[in-house]
Amino acid sequence: MSSIIQLLPDHVANQIAAGEVVQRPASVVKELLENAVDAKATDIKLIIKDAGKSLVQVIDNGSGMSVTDARLCFERHATSKIRQAEDLFSLHTKGFRGEALASIAAIAHVEMKTKQDQEELGTHIVIEGSKFVSQDVAVLPKGTSFSVKNLFFNIPARRNFLKSEIVEHRHIVDEFQRVALAHPNIHFTFYHNGSELFNLPKSNFRQRIVTIFSGKTNEKLVPIQEETEIITIQGFVSKPEFAKKNRGEQFFFVNDRFIKSGYLHHAIQSAYEGLLKDGAQPSYFLNLQVPPHTIDINIHPTKTEIKFDDEHALYAILRSAVKHSLGQFNVTPILDFERDSNLDTPYEYKNKTATTPTIEVDGNYNPFSNETSSKQFNSYRKTDNSASWEGLYVGLKQEAESAAFGAVEFESEAVTSSLFSDNEIEQSGNRMYQIHKKYIVNPIKSGMVIIDQQRAHQRVLYEQFLTNMTVNQAASQQLLFPLNLFFSKGDLKLITELQLSLVNTGFVFEATNEDHVVISGLPVNVSESEVSIVLEQLITDLQDGIPESSFSQNDSIAKSMAKSLAIKTGAYLTEKEQENLVDGLFACKEPNVSPFQKPTFITMRVEDIDKKFAL
Repeated sequence: MSSIIQLLPDHVANQIAAGEVVQRPASVVKELLENAVDAKATDIKLIIKDAGKSLVQVIDNGSGMSVTDARLCFERHATSKIRQAEDLFSLHTKGFRGEALASIAAIAHVEMKTKQDQEELGTHIVIEGSKFVSQDVAVLPKGTSFSVKNLFFNIPARRNFLKSEIVEHRHIVDEFQRVALAHPNIHFTFYHNGSELFNLPKSNFRQRIVTIFSGKTNEKLVPIQEETEIITIQGFVSKPEFAKKNRGEQFFFVNDRFIKSGYLHHAIQSAYEGLLKDGAQPSYFLNLQVPPHTIDINIHPTKTEIKFDDEHALYAILRSAVKHSLGQFNVTPILDFERDSNLDTPYEYKNKTATTPTIEVDGNYNPFSNETSSKQFNSYRKTDNSASWEGLYVGLKQEAESAAFGAVEFESEAVTSSLFSDNEIEQSGNRMYQIHKKYIVNPIKSGMVIIDQQRAHQRVLYEQFLTNMTVNQAASQQLLFPLNLFFSKGDLKLITELQLSLVNTGFVFEATNEDHVVISGLPVNVSESEVSIVLEQLITDLQDGIPESSFSQNDSIAKSMAKSLAIKTGAYLTEKEQENLVDGLFACKEPNVSPFQKPTFITMRVEDIDKKFAL
């Protein structure tokens, strides 16, 4: 019988490995930026086109590669970072598995130019789908230029799984920010479709944070500094009043490597206990330095998860450090009920000497003298006419007796033979009822309708916004004082792209500056306090690709705003509000489902109810 197990060809093995290493264009950006950092570059440029689908290029001024290394770096499991298995537990670099460049070259058109400082000429290599097309000598500057074009050109199915350009661009920005924040001593530049998005000069950690996120980031940062035998913590957390609904500005760096840790995130959340509103998320930018042998990095394909030797100790130290900083900078309110302000020493008493108390004695005082006792007793007697006290009670008894108890009304409880009286049932008609501040119950001829108030309102608002953006010009309410809303550069760019659609919903933009927008008018159903919440939710939804079923940009905006502004579960509605909501729902084109394809109401027939009691 012939053997059925055989070795895969290299190009097939590389494509399989690419499934783990390269999930989207942002994965290529991450690998190339980390390689540039490991090459000890001091200036790194990132250039992308069409959200990385057409081009991802990283240019650095690092150490470069020799001719042999330039060819060998595209082989599987070829790396300069480790030599033996023990090195995995003493890592000081980023990429170490040696699969990244081989996987990228298997699914894209790759062009690499590299030169070492001591060499006169560099190497120019072109690879298409793991096949070496050319290798030439070229005149190049010191460093490496790596271009990745037409990602997934030979795997159409993978390319079709990529999301919209907005979503893919957001993932690239996230990866760029993570590497740039971890290395503030490197100059980073980011270009997209020919326009400069970020220019981050060499700086310290705080300046790098402010440069990336702009706005009022500087005033909301609280510094943290803690050093122990097992961990050193440096960085910043945000003040509670600047907490957001999304988790965008949350960064853990362990030994200059970005990681995700739900366990450590919970430590931060517990430190803010009692300081945040429901659903609010604090921002934090924390550098954790631990001994390399106490962590295991090689447990996840993307290396964003790390295994710690003693997670419980790190949890306690991190939680205490954050709490200490919030209290030290007077962010956390301090209450001391035992403190008496009357015991505080005034500042003018600082240099004043204490005086010796003096005692005066009456030598003629005799407590057994009759004259003295009589005078002392008389001094304590009242001087006013005490006999007039009876006058205070004159006529009080007659007034009390004359009080008519018939005028006093008592709350009585009538005893009836049924839960509802006949008159109440007759007068109720089709009256609506709200149950648990979540559902609206409306009797109908065949039974009753149970409506989810939040989903119903989402459907009403969604169709209103969509109609305003596509058919009508929505009405706006002018603000007496314009609002200045600050955003990061990436978020501000997205708002600028959506500005026309937002104007059609009722927003009025007075000006758009480098780090903020000025809004002078709002849609009629948006209050001034909800503006920042609505726009932040809109940015998050569009960047995350929510909802996936949107057919256009207007549809996405209408869904996001409907989700933000709809009445929530737990909101009390008056009878009039219930009636208006139900009427508005059944006036919609598709009242059966919410904008997110979930049912808005269910119908229960009398026959169905009868069956329940027949069991």
